Amino acid sequence: MVRINLVGLVREFADGTKIGPIDLEIRDGELLTLLGPSGSGKTTTLRLIAGFIEAEKGNLLFDDQDMVGVPPRERNIGMVFQSVALFPNMTVYQNIAFGPELAEWSHEKTVERVEELADLLGIRNLLFRKVSEISGGEAQRVGLARALAKEPALLLLDEPLSALDPQLRERLQTEIIRIQKKVKVTTLYVTHSQDEAFAISDRVAIINDGRIVQVGTPEELYDKPANEFVARFLGSGNVLQGTVEQVNGGELCIDVMGIQLPVVGNRNVGDTVKFSIKPEDIKISPVIEEGAATGSVTSILPQVGSFKITIDFQGTPILALTYDEVLVSKLRQNEDRRVSFTFKPELAVILSD
Repeated sequence: MVRINLVGLVREFADGTKIGPIDLEIRDGELLTLLGPSGSGKTTTLRLIAGFIEAEKGNLLFDDQDMVGVPPRERNIGMVFQSVALFPNMTVYQNIAFGPELAEWSHEKTVERVEELADLLGIRNLLFRKVSEISGGEAQRVGLARALAKEPALLLLDEPLSALDPQLRERLQTEIIRIQKKVKVTTLYVTHSQDEAFAISDRVAIINDGRIVQVGTPEELYDKPANEFVARFLGSGNVLQGTVEQVNGGELCIDVMGIQLPVVGNRNVGDTVKFSIKPEDIKISPVIEEGAATGSVTSILPQVGSFKITIDFQGTPILALTYDEVLVSKLRQNEDRRVSFTFKPELAVILSD
């Protein structure tokens, strides 16, 4: 295992694209996922760590050793890509054994390692099949075994499941968690899927425009997004903006398009504030009260065990999540579709600029 520290890491390309400066710690033995939209710099950051792209500024520390300038083959890493790229003319055994044999391991040690990984990944029955004879899910298991064969200190996974069907993807997510904890290898996982990132990660680093914008556990990111980008990207908050009209102790009264909404926070009168509220924290009522925030229901979408309701609040869509079937029935019978909505002030999260 190894602790990875990216300190002010920067790389700028000829087309003007820039990655960094990136500051990020991957803790010894953890599985950290780099999550962001397409083009945000996820794979480029992974390739900087692997050494396939060289940083122009900053430090890349494996424990306390700076790896900037060190060739990829000397960094003791294993990698799995979206395209597994197994050797098609070899058997599964030969693919897994390739690294140890290249490193001149003894035959006995190589066989022992291949069989150990084959048992761990449930592919012992495939060892002497040709790669062309196995399925996509089996190929990903073989690719993971090959990456782990030389006992790397760091495992890098770049969108390894994105080409698989949803059911197989979920099964392999569980397998990756189990195997990563079993072998205790420090792991960086790259994906654009929030569901995938939240399912497998100890912590998640959100990246946008080549910069890390927030790092935390899945629960921390969902409950306390740092800024508007994170809130909108994760779908964890309805983002509203207004002006602080009053400050009463730790509670702010924020004017949002003429409606006074209470939010717990530390700001001054006159400040412009953005804040988010999670859909499940929005409470809907078909009863319209004076001074309340109101809007029109534009859609009711059934989900597994719940309903996602969209409200048009003066041109701004507000998402609410409810488990109340009686409420949903009333809303569907309400011809004018007008509702009021509230939230507890302490559940709103003030966002950074």
